[in-house]
Amino acid sequence: MKNFLLFLKDRNEVLYYFGLLCLVAAAISLILTKVTTIQVLGTSAWNKPFKFLLSSAIFVWSMGWYLHYLGPSASVTWYSRGMIFLLTIEYLYILLQAARGMTSHFNVTTSGNATWWGIMAFAAVSISLWTLVVSIPFFTRSFPELPPAYIWGIRMGLIVFVIFSLQGLSMGARMAHSVGGPDGTPGLPVVNWSKSLGDLRIAHFMGMHALQVIPLLAFYLFRSATTAILFGIAYGVLSTALWFQAMNGKSILTIFRFW
Repeated sequence: MKNFLLFLKDRNEVLYYFGLLCLVAAAISLILTKVTTIQVLGTSAWNKPFKFLLSSAIFVWSMGWYLHYLGPSASVTWYSRGMIFLLTIEYLYILLQAARGMTSHFNVTTSGNATWWGIMAFAAVSISLWTLVVSIPFFTRSFPELPPAYIWGIRMGLIVFVIFSLQGLSMGARMAHSVGGPDGTPGLPVVNWSKSLGDLRIAHFMGMHALQVIPLLAFYLFRSATTAILFGIAYGVLSTALWFQAMNGKSILTIFRFW
């Protein structure tokens, strides 16, 4: 891990330090889930900041690692700085609402909350689309210095990530992440995915973390580009199936009955 962080710092110092800041903030949020009593929708108000900050640390470190292969460019520099700006907007509001004991997502109870929800949604969509744009060179260039399975793992990870980060729009359109009942029903430990309702966050989580899962498996296990491509397709199909299951109001706990 130490070597990874040292390499990452050399590859993209800006995203390295921002990811480190997110990781520290996630650790503080985790502590606050244990020492405070503020709750939102039946769980600690600091649970959401913890999950989002940890996820962001993983995201920016992953992108910092991959973008190194594109070499130094203005687009990579602006993307790195832009991610910091957009994610900071999101997390300042999430942290503020947690401290107030209020929801951040889908909260339009006041004009101020509605405005901030709109800004946060705009930032999230911008992150997805900007990631798509900055990733285009991965599909237009050749990378003879990298194993074919690995570069295709990165490509497939980026495709699935962008699709399922934008899948968040299906939650925004519903103004809820639960299907078949209200948000806030009892959920699984840590992730808090509903035990009784369809939960659109599951496919969102699975798809977005394709950005790490597919390239890592492609680098360490796969021996051909074909294997990486097929695995990426299968991963995307699984994430899509989880989305359909949730849209049908089926809990993740009923997955075997669903099939």
